[in-house]
Amino acid sequence: MDYSTLDDTELIAAVACAQPDALSELYDRYHRLVFSLALNTVLDHATAEEITLDVFTRIWEKAATYRADRAKFTTWLLSLARHRAIDALRHQQARPDREGLSWADVAAPADPTFNSPEDVVEIRLQRDRVRAAIAQLPAEQKQALALAYFRGYSHSQIAEILQQPLGTVKTRVRSAMQKLRQLLQDE
Repeated sequence: MDYSTLDDTELIAAVACAQPDALSELYDRYHRLVFSLALNTVLDHATAEEITLDVFTRIWEKAATYRADRAKFTTWLLSLARHRAIDALRHQQARPDREGLSWADVAAPADPTFNSPEDVVEIRLQRDRVRAAIAQLPAEQKQALALAYFRGYSHSQIAEILQQPLGTVKTRVRSAMQKLRQLLQDE
């Protein structure tokens, strides 16, 4: 069977049926995307490689839990990667800085390898839409959001770093997410 002709949903179904070649195809398609997200989160090449391996091992073990009606495969995959990266940060108690983080500090992940130019263009357009929406947020919301999503800090840790009340930090993160949701749905 030529797994390269299957879409993501068909591949994950094949992985759930214990077909290792299907997992290999998913890995070929998405390992760079997972690695980029992990590297942007943990800021360590070796740890990002380990996270990438862990994510695909988890996909092998948990493929049957994927539900196409709830999320696109890439959304599910990146959610697994993000949570694994945050777990790695917490496990190592590695906090690279306690100063804060701006969106300019966050490097754009490398483009993932896709089978078609249309997929590459779609990912780039989505990235541009998200960055444009983030640019419309107030600076304090952007900063709290960056600390939460790219450094994996908890709300209480963000409050300590920014020397702000916990309720203020929670409100900023929640407001930022609501505003992003609104901006991205309007398009």
